[in-house]
Amino acid sequence: MPEDKTPDITSNRTLRQKRSSSIPGATSNLKWVYRRSGHHVPDGSVLYHNPYENRYDYICRCGCSAGFNTRGSNTCNYAYGDSERKCTSFNVLVNKDNFEYLDWRDGSYGSVPTNSIKTCSNGDTYIGKNKYGLGKVSVKHKAFFLPWRGSEYWYKYYQVLTFSKKVAKVQMSDVKYKVNEAKKFSYPPEVMTKATTINHQCRTVKKIPHLHKEYEEEKRWDSSTEISVGVTASFEAKIPFVGTTGIEMSASTTKSFSKGNSITVKKSLGLDVQVWVPPNHTCGVRIMGHKYKTVIPYTALLTRTYPSGSKRSTTISGVFNGVNVVDFVTHVDRCIPIPNVKPCPLK
Repeated sequence: MPEDKTPDITSNRTLRQKRSSSIPGATSNLKWVYRRSGHHVPDGSVLYHNPYENRYDYICRCGCSAGFNTRGSNTCNYAYGDSERKCTSFNVLVNKDNFEYLDWRDGSYGSVPTNSIKTCSNGDTYIGKNKYGLGKVSVKHKAFFLPWRGSEYWYKYYQVLTFSKKVAKVQMSDVKYKVNEAKKFSYPPEVMTKATTINHQCRTVKKIPHLHKEYEEEKRWDSSTEISVGVTASFEAKIPFVGTTGIEMSASTTKSFSKGNSITVKKSLGLDVQVWVPPNHTCGVRIMGHKYKTVIPYTALLTRTYPSGSKRSTTISGVFNGVNVVDFVTHVDRCIPIPNVKPCPLK
C-alpha cells in the first residue's frame, strides 16, 4: 500500500484543457486529445493494465497533471494538493494506429529518460507509474506522485513513459495521388545548354555540334508526419510527371529517399544540331526547355520496422511536389561575321 504523503506541490490555478496538443519529438499520431464529459474516449487512446488493481486505465491529464481514467468511468483521477482529485473533462493520450513504439523506462529522484512524454510542452511534468498505478513525475520536485484512494503519495523510484526513435527501417507504400486536385505551374523557357560554331573557311560549311547537358529533377513528398527518423527511408510508388498529354505516371519503382522525404532524379540530355555556317561567320545554337512544377495531394501507408522486428503502420497524407523539364526545342541564333579576319578572295 502507498506510503509517505507529500505536501501540496502544485499551484491552485484553474485547469484548462486544450482540444488537442502534440508531443514534442513524436509524430502527429501521438498527442493529447480532449475528451468531453460523458463522451467516449477517442480511438487509439493508450490503455494501461494496472496489475495491482487488476483493471485497465487510460492515460489522462487534468491541466498538466497526469493521471488515470479507469475504463468505463467518467473521471480522470490525478494527484493535486496533497489529495487525489478528479475532473470530468480532460485530455487522453492517443497513439493513432499504435504507430509510436511506447515503452516504460526507469527513473529516480526526478530524472527522466530521453524521449519521455510530457504532460505539457512547456512544463517539466511527465507520465509516470509504479506498481500501484499511474501518476505524474515532477522534475522540479524530484519525485513521482500517485493519486491513491483520496490522497497523494510520493516515491523516488518509478518508471516514465517514453517513445522510441530507434527505427531500423522505414518504408512508404500504397501511394495514391488525387490527380483531379493536381495543380501545374509552368515557368518561362530556359536555356539548358548552348554551343558556338565557327567557320573560318571561304565557303559555307555544315556543322553538327553535339549539345549535352546533365541535370537533376527533385521529387518531394511533404507530410505533417515525419517520414525518415534517423534512417534512410525507401518508397515504392509511381512518380507523377508532366507529359505530352498532361500529368502522367511512371511505372511503379522502388527508391530510397535522398533527403528525408525527397529524391533526386538525374537526367541526361543529348542532341545533334545541324547548322549551315556562312564563310567567316559564327553561329550560336542552344537547347531550350520548359520547366513545370506539379503539386498533387496524396495518401500513403508508412511502415516503421523497429530493432526488435516489430512493425507499425499508419496512413499519412501530404502533398507531392515535383519538378520536371520537357518540351525541348533547338534554336539556331542569327549568324554574325567574325571580326578582324582576312577577307575571302573575290570570285
